[in-house]
Amino acid sequence: MRALLIVLDSVGVGGAPDAAQYGDAGADTLGHIRQHTGLHLPTLCSLGLDRIMGAEGDGEPRASHGRMRECSAGKDSTTGHWEIAGVVLDQPFAVFERFPDALVQAIEREAGTRFLGNLPASGTQIIADMGEEHLRTGCPILYTSADSVLQIAAHEEVVPIGRLYAICEVARRHADAWGVGRVIARPFIGGPGAFTRTPRRHDFSMRPPPTVLDAISAAGLPVKSIGKVADLFAGQGITEAHPTESNAEGMRLTRAVWRDTEAGLVFTNLVDFDTVYGHRRDAAGYAGALLEFDAWLGGFLPDCEEDDLIIITADHGNDPTFRGTDHTREEVPLIVLHKSRRDALGTRASFADIAASLAEFFGVGPWRTGTSFLA
Repeated sequence: MRALLIVLDSVGVGGAPDAAQYGDAGADTLGHIRQHTGLHLPTLCSLGLDRIMGAEGDGEPRASHGRMRECSAGKDSTTGHWEIAGVVLDQPFAVFERFPDALVQAIEREAGTRFLGNLPASGTQIIADMGEEHLRTGCPILYTSADSVLQIAAHEEVVPIGRLYAICEVARRHADAWGVGRVIARPFIGGPGAFTRTPRRHDFSMRPPPTVLDAISAAGLPVKSIGKVADLFAGQGITEAHPTESNAEGMRLTRAVWRDTEAGLVFTNLVDFDTVYGHRRDAAGYAGALLEFDAWLGGFLPDCEEDDLIIITADHGNDPTFRGTDHTREEVPLIVLHKSRRDALGTRASFADIAASLAEFFGVGPWRTGTSFLA
């Protein structure tokens, strides 16, 4: 009764049938990275990645394998993770070019601050453009992107990290009424011309409806999160949280927590693919990060037993060869190791098939959305 769910943040595999509605026709994160870099991932390919990407590969895959399509409207991490956990959103989170004055002023009044910015921007670019004014005025920088995010950036020596988190907590309370999916604290350091973001980012998500994580924890089983998972679910359904600052730390903690887990779910998000390489359109760096994960996975799998359930997937795409710097609407890979099964899982109709499968595995189902691939 031990399961591991690993989300490779933004590692899409192209082909979402509604990609054109999001301006993402032709995006293919993993496919284009492989084309541009010659990337080969021996462990993942041995588990069925080549079949997922439409190639035959060498020999029969050692795992069940397929693809998943997102039912919910959107292409952000919160939407993707919530659907993985069994919540399909009928309406997308709200997206803004500029946040309404009523929202901004309410946050400013309660937090006792004033914001700079309030515009859509790349996080690294806006601190380069407005960081000097921020140093001079002490006012945090407010910005957004194509996703439903309200981001607040501040220099750690100007706005201490605890104060930045407190401002974000105020923003979270007010952002609920406007349908904003996430408020994100974006601390940075350095001086003009050399500002850099620190790893003490923190996501403040809207609380989700009940998920399969709630059902598993209510059954008395631990649900242990690694990376930003607890943030994305506002801590709901999580019994033990392990924040991380990098993929390397996430992989190290996954191995350590897994070895200490006799039963329950370990739920890992590896975020560097998205934040460090996807948004910055660094295909070579993205390929290097995938190689590091592939090598780690090859060394990790011997720690797993035949009765364990191992699921590897993603939450959306972020094609580093595509235009712009935003997420891309794509299908995601699905690799499942359990009892030596080697099923071709096809293209699943919803990310919620993972929730249905976890509910069946832990005996807390049937789940209200999705179809189990363990049947």
